[in-house]
Amino acid sequence: MALMTGEQYIESIRAVKPEVYMFGKKIENPVDDPILRPSLNSVRMTYDLAQDPQYKDLMTVKSPYTGEIVNRFTHIHQSTTDLRNKVKMQRLCGQKTAACFQRCVGMDAFNAEFSTTFEIDKKYGTKYHENFVNFMKYAQTNDLTVDGAMTDPKGDRGKAPHAQVDPDLYLHVVERRPDGVVVRGAKAHQTGIINSHEVIVMPTISMGPDDKDYAISFAVPINTPGIFMIVGRQSCDTRKTEGVTLDVGNPEFGGVEALTIFDNVFVPNDRIFLNGETEFAGMLVERFAGYHRQSYGGCKVGVGDVLIGAAAVIADYNGCPKASHVKDKLIEMMHLNETLYCCGIACSAEGYQTESGNYMIDLLLANVCKQNVTRFPYEIVRLAEDIAGGLMVTAPSEKDFRDPKLGKYIDKYLRGVNDVTTENRLKMLRLIENLCLGTAAVGYRTESMHGAGSPQAQRIMISRQGNLGYKKQLAKAIAHIEE
Repeated sequence: MALMTGEQYIESIRAVKPEVYMFGKKIENPVDDPILRPSLNSVRMTYDLAQDPQYKDLMTVKSPYTGEIVNRFTHIHQSTTDLRNKVKMQRLCGQKTAACFQRCVGMDAFNAEFSTTFEIDKKYGTKYHENFVNFMKYAQTNDLTVDGAMTDPKGDRGKAPHAQVDPDLYLHVVERRPDGVVVRGAKAHQTGIINSHEVIVMPTISMGPDDKDYAISFAVPINTPGIFMIVGRQSCDTRKTEGVTLDVGNPEFGGVEALTIFDNVFVPNDRIFLNGETEFAGMLVERFAGYHRQSYGGCKVGVGDVLIGAAAVIADYNGCPKASHVKDKLIEMMHLNETLYCCGIACSAEGYQTESGNYMIDLLLANVCKQNVTRFPYEIVRLAEDIAGGLMVTAPSEKDFRDPKLGKYIDKYLRGVNDVTTENRLKMLRLIENLCLGTAAVGYRTESMHGAGSPQAQRIMISRQGNLGYKKQLAKAIAHIEE
């Protein structure tokens, strides 16, 4: 099958018919729901860009496994060039959507599963790697969007999975059959799962021998019986139902997260990639987290590009682009954003080939990348809000602006520089509001903090990977200390 167009992708999701709930009711047509459609459009952009000759080298690549041109989001990294192009592609997609485009988790799960299953098979003689490669080729051939599901609800964080009062707080095997397993549990914060064809499920933490039933990884279609999704609320989400576009800020694109329930879901043997080998759960988690922390040096930078551009435009519209403090704030925003990009490129350039043949990023630098992402976007947002001014959050609604009586007063009193329409000024302010505080903030500011693990998770990895003992030896050698 050739690469899908964006429209073909949308129709393919329409055919999937995922079971989705929101605001206490089942959504019979998620594809056309006004709150959910912008998130689908963001994924559609990854298909549209793959059709554009201008972006061919970033968005597509020849698969060594199928011999066909595939979307890079389904690719297994073959070099450090692939790792760098991944980050560049993610920045491009962020620039084109100003939102989360939702396919990074699946791509990162692909590459973590590829190397981990290889090493499990080497030790135990299992067929997990063969299972995964067959699934990966299926996804490549059919140009599928695959979600990655790692985060369990966790319950009492002080207790291991098997020690929870409610055993379902970590997804686990509840029945073993000759042809597969039955699993039960949930995965939280699942970005883009309602817009995916398949989902790869992974454990969320390292595990001990008593957690055998929780050390499970597999892939299933998202319309598998027993799987359903409860969409999370976002700030300003119901603005999309009001029939106006100005107030939304980013009327075409967005992102959606969901609590995904696995209620006695059957998984066939040929879709299982880990099943009880507890010592490999931590390896899978660490490798996935490393890849996903690299991702933030691309996607968040692309969205940051849009926010910086919006701040510069509103400075123009406000009549103060030459003010020294405004110019300095824009420079600082660019400095912070490019620093994040540098981290993403650096951990890619320092990547290495795994035993399985695919390429892994430098784990230390990837965790440094994500640690910076937990901080810098917050400062970028603060500076954007500073430049925008208070009207960003006090402007009247579009319905007021269109009102025959009220509109002329809004147009008169909320105009900035005279040669820019009040409507354009309000549109730019709403875009900044959307990126800083609204629905897009979920995929930019807040996700910068908690996506791919909390800040403490990265600090733990930095501690492990930082080689402090070697640094002590360097200092002692310079000081001529002998012990």
